[in-house]
Amino acid sequence: MKAVLGIIGGSGLYNIPGFENARWERVESPWGEPSDDLYVGEIDGLSVVFLPRHGRGHVHSPSAINYRANIDVLKRAGVTDLISVSACGSLKEDYAPGTFVLVDQFIDRTFAREKSFFGTGCVAHVSVADPVSPLLVDVVESACKSEGLTYHRGGTYLAMEGPQFSSKAESHLYRSWGCDVIGMTNMPEAKLAREAEISYSTIAMVTDYDSWHAGHGNVDINSIIKVLHENVDSAQKLVLSIAKNLPREHEACPLGSNNALDYAIMTAPDKRDPALIAKLDAIAGRVL
Repeated sequence: MKAVLGIIGGSGLYNIPGFENARWERVESPWGEPSDDLYVGEIDGLSVVFLPRHGRGHVHSPSAINYRANIDVLKRAGVTDLISVSACGSLKEDYAPGTFVLVDQFIDRTFAREKSFFGTGCVAHVSVADPVSPLLVDVVESACKSEGLTYHRGGTYLAMEGPQFSSKAESHLYRSWGCDVIGMTNMPEAKLAREAEISYSTIAMVTDYDSWHAGHGNVDINSIIKVLHENVDSAQKLVLSIAKNLPREHEACPLGSNNALDYAIMTAPDKRDPALIAKLDAIAGRVL
Protein backbone atom coordinates (compact mmCIF):
# COMPACT_ATOMS: atom_id res chain seq x y z
CA MET A 1 0.00 0.00 0.00
CA LYS A 2 1.38 3.40 -0.94
CA ALA A 3 1.75 5.79 1.97
CA VAL A 4 -0.38 8.94 2.05
CA LEU A 5 0.50 11.45 4.74
CA GLY A 6 -2.35 13.28 6.44
CA ILE A 7 -1.83 16.43 8.50
CA ILE A 8 -4.42 17.97 10.81
CA GLY A 9 -3.39 21.34 12.17
CA GLY A 10 -3.42 25.10 11.94
CA SER A 11 -3.63 27.35 8.91
CA GLY A 12 0.12 28.01 8.61
CA LEU A 13 0.81 24.37 7.84
CA TYR A 14 -0.55 24.38 4.31
CA ASN A 15 1.79 27.16 3.21
CA ILE A 16 4.73 24.77 3.12
CA PRO A 17 7.52 25.44 0.60
CA GLY A 18 7.79 22.42 -1.68
CA PHE A 19 4.09 21.55 -1.52
CA GLU A 20 3.51 20.85 -5.23
CA ASN A 21 0.37 20.48 -7.36
CA ALA A 22 -1.60 21.76 -4.39
CA ARG A 23 -5.33 22.37 -4.62
CA TRP A 24 -8.39 22.41 -2.40
CA GLU A 25 -10.73 19.45 -2.86
CA ARG A 26 -14.20 18.92 -1.49
CA VAL A 27 -14.83 15.44 -0.08
CA GLU A 28 -18.34 14.50 1.03
CA SER A 29 -18.92 12.45 4.18
CA PRO A 30 -22.02 10.60 5.38
CA TRP A 31 -21.09 11.79 8.89
CA GLY A 32 -21.80 15.42 8.10
CA GLU A 33 -19.64 18.41 7.31
CA PRO A 34 -15.88 18.18 7.96
CA SER A 35 -14.02 21.21 9.26
CA ASP A 36 -13.07 22.32 5.74
CA ASP A 37 -12.10 21.11 2.29
CA LEU A 38 -8.92 19.07 1.97
CA TYR A 39 -5.72 20.70 0.73
CA VAL A 40 -4.02 17.97 -1.31
CA GLY A 41 -0.72 17.85 -3.14
CA GLU A 42 2.72 16.29 -3.10
CA ILE A 43 5.95 16.80 -1.19
CA ASP A 44 9.00 15.13 -2.72
CA GLY A 45 6.75 12.66 -4.54
CA LEU A 46 4.67 11.75 -1.48
CA SER A 47 0.92 12.39 -1.52
CA VAL A 48 0.01 14.75 1.31
CA VAL A 49 -3.47 15.67 2.53
CA PHE A 50 -3.96 18.62 4.86
CA LEU A 51 -7.10 19.44 6.86
CA PRO A 52 -7.38 22.65 8.91
CA ARG A 53 -8.94 21.31 12.10
CA HIS A 54 -10.79 24.50 13.01
CA GLY A 55 -11.49 25.46 9.39
CA ARG A 56 -9.89 28.32 7.50
CA GLY A 57 -10.22 31.41 9.66
CA HIS A 58 -10.62 29.30 12.84
CA VAL A 59 -14.42 29.05 12.74
CA HIS A 60 -14.99 25.83 14.72
CA SER A 61 -14.55 25.60 18.49
CA PRO A 62 -13.05 22.35 19.85
CA SER A 63 -16.46 21.06 20.95
CA ALA A 64 -18.10 21.91 17.60
CA ILE A 65 -15.56 20.13 15.39
CA ASN A 66 -17.07 17.18 13.53
CA TYR A 67 -14.29 14.74 14.36
CA ARG A 68 -16.04 11.80 12.70
CA ALA A 69 -16.45 13.61 9.40
CA ASN A 70 -12.82 14.80 9.54
CA ILE A 71 -11.42 11.30 9.97
CA ASP A 72 -13.86 9.88 7.42
CA VAL A 73 -12.85 12.30 4.64
CA LEU A 74 -9.16 11.70 5.37
CA LYS A 75 -9.77 7.96 5.08
CA ARG A 76 -11.64 8.50 1.80
CA ALA A 77 -8.66 10.52 0.57
CA GLY A 78 -6.43 7.48 1.14
CA VAL A 79 -4.56 8.69 4.22
CA THR A 80 -2.51 5.90 5.81
CA ASP A 81 -0.45 7.93 8.29
CA LEU A 82 -1.97 10.86 10.17
CA ILE A 83 -0.10 13.49 12.16
CA SER A 84 -1.89 15.90 14.44
CA VAL A 85 -0.09 19.20 15.01
CA SER A 86 -1.71 20.78 18.06
CA ALA A 87 -1.16 23.71 20.39
CA CYS A 88 -1.18 22.71 24.04
CA GLY A 89 -0.43 23.84 27.57
CA SER A 90 2.44 22.40 29.58
CA LEU A 91 1.90 20.60 32.89
CA LYS A 92 5.62 20.06 33.43
CA GLU A 93 8.27 22.60 34.39
CA ASP A 94 10.69 21.14 31.84
CA TYR A 95 8.29 21.55 28.91
CA ALA A 96 8.62 25.26 28.28
CA PRO A 97 6.73 27.19 25.60
CA GLY A 98 8.26 26.40 22.21
CA THR A 99 8.87 22.74 23.10
CA PHE A 100 7.46 19.98 20.90
CA VAL A 101 6.10 16.94 22.78
CA LEU A 102 5.65 13.68 20.86
CA VAL A 103 2.69 12.35 22.82
CA ASP A 104 2.11 8.62 23.22
CA GLN A 105 -0.82 8.47 25.68
CA PHE A 106 -4.10 10.30 26.28
CA ILE A 107 -6.59 10.85 29.07
CA ASP A 108 -9.96 11.79 27.62
CA ARG A 109 -11.94 14.25 29.76
CA THR A 110 -14.17 15.47 26.93
CA PHE A 111 -17.92 14.88 27.28
CA ALA A 112 -19.81 16.75 24.52
CA ARG A 113 -18.53 14.92 21.43
CA GLU A 114 -19.39 11.90 19.32
CA LYS A 115 -16.56 9.47 20.01
CA SER A 116 -17.18 6.47 17.77
CA PHE A 117 -18.29 5.56 14.26
CA PHE A 118 -20.05 2.54 15.75
CA GLY A 119 -23.16 2.24 17.90
CA THR A 120 -26.68 0.86 17.89
CA GLY A 121 -26.99 -1.30 14.79
CA CYS A 122 -23.30 -2.10 14.58
CA VAL A 123 -21.43 -2.31 17.86
CA ALA A 124 -17.62 -2.45 17.90
CA HIS A 125 -14.96 -2.28 20.59
CA VAL A 126 -11.52 -1.13 19.44
CA SER A 127 -8.46 -1.11 21.67
CA VAL A 128 -6.72 2.23 22.17
CA ALA A 129 -4.35 0.96 24.84
CA ASP A 130 -1.50 2.25 22.67
CA PRO A 131 -3.12 4.98 20.55
CA VAL A 132 0.01 6.23 18.79
CA SER A 133 1.96 4.41 16.08
CA PRO A 134 5.63 4.04 17.14
CA LEU A 135 6.90 3.80 13.55
CA LEU A 136 5.29 7.13 12.72
CA VAL A 137 6.74 8.66 15.89
CA ASP A 138 10.17 7.40 14.80
CA VAL A 139 9.85 9.46 11.62
CA VAL A 140 8.66 12.51 13.57
CA GLU A 141 11.49 12.22 16.08
CA SER A 142 14.07 11.93 13.31
CA ALA A 143 12.63 15.08 11.74
CA CYS A 144 12.78 16.93 15.07
CA LYS A 145 16.44 16.01 15.38
CA SER A 146 17.30 17.02 11.83
CA GLU A 147 15.61 20.41 12.31
CA GLY A 148 17.32 21.00 15.67
CA LEU A 149 14.04 21.39 17.56
CA THR A 150 13.61 21.11 21.31
CA TYR A 151 11.41 18.08 21.81
CA HIS A 152 10.51 15.28 24.21
CA ARG A 153 9.46 11.83 23.05
CA GLY A 154 6.62 10.36 25.06
CA GLY A 155 4.07 11.97 27.32
CA THR A 156 0.43 11.98 28.32
CA TYR A 157 -1.98 14.46 26.74
CA LEU A 158 -4.98 15.43 28.88
CA ALA A 159 -7.88 16.24 26.54
CA MET A 160 -10.29 18.70 28.16
CA GLU A 161 -13.63 19.81 26.74
CA GLY A 162 -13.02 23.55 26.60
CA PRO A 163 -13.45 26.07 25.15
CA GLN A 164 -12.45 27.68 28.45
CA PHE A 165 -8.97 27.07 29.83
CA SER A 166 -8.45 25.15 33.09
CA SER A 167 -9.11 26.45 36.57
CA LYS A 168 -6.04 26.33 38.81
CA ALA A 169 -7.59 23.45 40.76
CA GLU A 170 -8.09 21.45 37.55
CA SER A 171 -4.57 22.22 36.38
CA HIS A 172 -3.06 21.00 39.66
CA LEU A 173 -5.28 17.90 39.55
CA TYR A 174 -4.05 16.95 36.08
CA ARG A 175 -0.46 17.47 37.20
CA SER A 176 -1.07 15.11 40.12
CA TRP A 177 -2.21 12.49 37.61
CA GLY A 178 1.17 12.66 35.89
CA CYS A 179 -0.09 14.33 32.71
CA ASP A 180 2.45 16.20 30.61
CA VAL A 181 0.42 18.48 28.35
CA ILE A 182 -3.18 19.64 28.09
CA GLY A 183 -5.24 20.43 25.00
CA MET A 184 -8.77 20.42 23.61
CA THR A 185 -8.65 18.63 20.26
CA ASN A 186 -6.83 15.28 20.20
CA MET A 187 -9.79 13.36 21.58
CA PRO A 188 -11.81 11.77 20.15
CA GLU A 189 -9.58 12.33 17.10
CA ALA A 190 -7.07 9.65 18.12
CA LYS A 191 -9.81 7.14 18.96
CA LEU A 192 -11.54 7.67 15.64
CA ALA A 193 -8.27 7.34 13.73
CA ARG A 194 -7.79 3.93 15.36
CA GLU A 195 -11.33 2.88 14.39
CA ALA A 196 -10.51 3.97 10.84
CA GLU A 197 -7.30 1.89 10.93
CA ILE A 198 -5.10 4.92 10.30
CA SER A 199 -1.70 5.17 11.98
CA TYR A 200 -1.76 8.26 14.22
CA SER A 201 0.79 10.50 15.93
CA THR A 202 0.57 13.81 17.79
CA ILE A 203 3.02 16.70 17.78
CA ALA A 204 1.99 18.83 20.75
CA MET A 205 3.43 22.35 20.49
CA VAL A 206 3.67 23.91 23.94
CA THR A 207 2.40 27.49 24.02
CA ASP A 208 1.99 28.13 27.77
CA TYR A 209 2.14 26.65 31.28
CA ASP A 210 -1.64 26.30 31.67
CA SER A 211 -2.76 27.90 34.97
CA TRP A 212 -0.75 25.94 37.55
CA HIS A 213 2.56 27.80 37.24
CA ALA A 214 2.72 30.66 39.76
CA GLY A 215 5.61 32.27 37.93
CA HIS A 216 3.74 32.59 34.63
CA GLY A 217 0.28 33.73 35.67
CA ASN A 218 -2.97 32.72 34.01
CA VAL A 219 -3.24 31.55 30.40
CA ASP A 220 -3.18 34.55 28.11
CA ILE A 221 -4.50 34.10 24.57
CA ASN A 222 -2.25 36.88 23.22
CA SER A 223 0.83 35.08 24.56
CA ILE A 224 -0.41 31.81 23.06
CA ILE A 225 -0.88 33.37 19.63
CA LYS A 226 2.58 34.92 19.84
CA VAL A 227 4.20 31.53 20.52
CA LEU A 228 2.10 29.91 17.78
CA HIS A 229 3.29 32.46 15.24
CA GLU A 230 6.88 31.90 16.34
CA ASN A 231 6.41 28.14 15.90
CA VAL A 232 4.88 28.27 12.41
CA ASP A 233 8.23 28.26 10.62
CA SER A 234 9.50 25.36 12.74
CA ALA A 235 6.28 23.42 12.23
CA GLN A 236 6.42 23.92 8.46
CA LYS A 237 10.02 22.69 8.31
CA LEU A 238 9.12 19.75 10.53
CA VAL A 239 6.22 18.67 8.31
CA LEU A 240 8.42 19.04 5.22
CA SER A 241 11.10 16.86 6.80
CA ILE A 242 8.54 14.24 7.87
CA ALA A 243 7.13 14.08 4.35
CA LYS A 244 10.58 13.64 2.83
CA ASN A 245 11.48 10.82 5.21
CA LEU A 246 8.23 8.88 5.50
CA PRO A 247 8.60 5.50 3.74
CA ARG A 248 6.78 5.59 0.40
CA GLU A 249 5.27 2.20 1.08
CA HIS A 250 3.12 2.26 4.20
CA GLU A 251 4.64 0.14 6.96
CA ALA A 252 2.20 -1.93 9.00
CA CYS A 253 1.93 -0.58 12.53
CA PRO A 254 3.45 -3.03 15.04
CA LEU A 255 0.65 -2.15 17.47
CA GLY A 256 -2.08 -3.13 15.04
CA SER A 257 -3.40 0.23 13.83
CA ASN A 258 -3.90 -1.21 10.36
CA ASN A 259 -6.07 -4.13 11.45
CA ALA A 260 -7.79 -2.70 14.53
CA LEU A 261 -11.20 -3.86 13.31
CA ASP A 262 -10.29 -7.50 12.69
CA TYR A 263 -12.14 -8.75 15.77
CA ALA A 264 -13.80 -5.56 16.98
CA ILE A 265 -17.30 -5.79 15.49
CA MET A 266 -19.68 -7.58 17.84
CA THR A 267 -23.09 -7.28 16.13
CA ALA A 268 -24.20 -10.34 14.21
CA PRO A 269 -24.41 -9.75 10.43
CA ASP A 270 -28.19 -10.33 10.34
CA LYS A 271 -28.70 -7.76 13.12
CA ARG A 272 -26.69 -4.94 11.59
CA ASP A 273 -28.44 -1.71 10.62
CA PRO A 274 -28.13 -1.27 6.82
CA ALA A 275 -28.15 2.54 7.14
CA LEU A 276 -25.23 2.52 9.57
CA ILE A 277 -23.36 -0.08 7.53
CA ALA A 278 -23.68 2.19 4.48
CA LYS A 279 -22.13 5.09 6.43
CA LEU A 280 -19.23 2.83 7.46
CA ASP A 281 -18.18 2.07 3.88
CA ALA A 282 -14.88 3.95 4.09
CA ILE A 283 -14.11 3.38 7.75
CA ALA A 284 -14.91 -0.33 8.02
CA GLY A 285 -15.38 -1.50 4.45
CA ARG A 286 -12.34 -3.77 4.76
CA VAL A 287 -14.07 -5.98 7.33
CA LEU A 288 -17.71 -5.39 6.41
